[in-house]
Amino acid sequence: MSAEPTTILSPDRLTWRELLAYAAPALPLALLGLPLAVHLPVFWAGQMGLRLGLVGLVLTLVRLGDVAIDPLIGRISDNARTRIGRRRPAILLGVPVGLIGGAALFFPPEGAGPLWLALSYGAVTLAWSLIALPWQAWGAELSTDYAERTRIVGWREAFTLIGIVLSAVLPATLGLTDAAGTLHLLAILCMALALPTVAVLLLQVKERPHLRNETRPGMLLAWKTAWQNHAFRRLIAAWALNGIANGLPAVLFLLLCRHLLKAPEQAGPLLLAFFVTGIVFVPVWTKLANRFGKHRAWCWAMLWTCACFLPVLLLGPGDAPWFLLVCLGTGAGLGADLVLPPSMQADVIDLDTLNHGEARAGMFFAAWTMAHKAGAALAAGIAFGLLDLAGFKTQGENGPSQITALVALYCLVPVAIKLCAIALVWRFPIDRAEQARIRAALEA
Repeated sequence: MSAEPTTILSPDRLTWRELLAYAAPALPLALLGLPLAVHLPVFWAGQMGLRLGLVGLVLTLVRLGDVAIDPLIGRISDNARTRIGRRRPAILLGVPVGLIGGAALFFPPEGAGPLWLALSYGAVTLAWSLIALPWQAWGAELSTDYAERTRIVGWREAFTLIGIVLSAVLPATLGLTDAAGTLHLLAILCMALALPTVAVLLLQVKERPHLRNETRPGMLLAWKTAWQNHAFRRLIAAWALNGIANGLPAVLFLLLCRHLLKAPEQAGPLLLAFFVTGIVFVPVWTKLANRFGKHRAWCWAMLWTCACFLPVLLLGPGDAPWFLLVCLGTGAGLGADLVLPPSMQADVIDLDTLNHGEARAGMFFAAWTMAHKAGAALAAGIAFGLLDLAGFKTQGENGPSQITALVALYCLVPVAIKLCAIALVWRFPIDRAEQARIRAALEA
């Protein structure tokens, strides 16, 4: 396929101001993660008076539609040709959609029903995709350097973790205990921070020159050729598996604290320790990746996490202090899970660009997001489905077999799944030398 001549970005390091301008929107986006997953269903089923089952059904149907529309947004972002660039138009559209949808979702009028919930929640998830997909693709295009890409993602994911920590700490610090108060606080803070951070992103971060395929094949052909990228297939499979492995302990965390450790009041501090450790270890994994390669550093991180999960088999009531060590160890591995795979994805996109003469980062990150959402959904289905088969009760006491099932799903099953992901990534075909060869071929 023919591509018009272009200048490939120099691999010079970005300044800290450029990194800050690019990464800052991660904070308000992350602030919404916890309230959307935890507090929103309780708010609509409690204060708004809808049945919990109906709320769950509405949210699930909207998310299924959200998954279906992600590839379209990614493809449109890749093909956009405007005076303000390829990535900015979708982000500019996403901001007002998100503000209007958020106001309707988090501050609904009295008597709002399931249709209001579906439309407002749909607007919020659509806005997130309009902003996040082009923004992530933009980050993959900011540098062609193997190591600098990890640094860029590291800044972005550090801000993500800071947002998650703030969403967990601020309500408790201000004495908010109900779902409505927590939801309203975090929604207002998110919308207040979204405007300035996105404005700085759009005004201060430059879009880089890119290869342009003037023939622009249709979406089905584009996806077919993308799937022929063997490195992409291996990476996205490992990403989905690791997402399931991480999702299982995430959805079972509160149950473990309540039914195994008998310390539900310790859940908040333990989660805080987990996420703070993730922030601290982001630069550590970045340095290891720069020295030994991204795929090997990620494999070592997953092996480390597997080793840290296994002591849960020895824990019981009153062992919350020992479980803190597990949270610190697995939190350290979280930093690698957040930073290294997206940086590897940028290298995969280079290979696709070389093979097909078209810069399709938006489409690839749409696939990335779909795999993440599918992994999270599968984790919840596997965890709760198997616990239900084992006779586990979320309220009241459980017998030894039910507790054993909980512990196995929390640590043994994730370890087995992570080992499969490691097997896929250990001989990943794009290392520093191969990425340099691909970039040289693109520049030629």
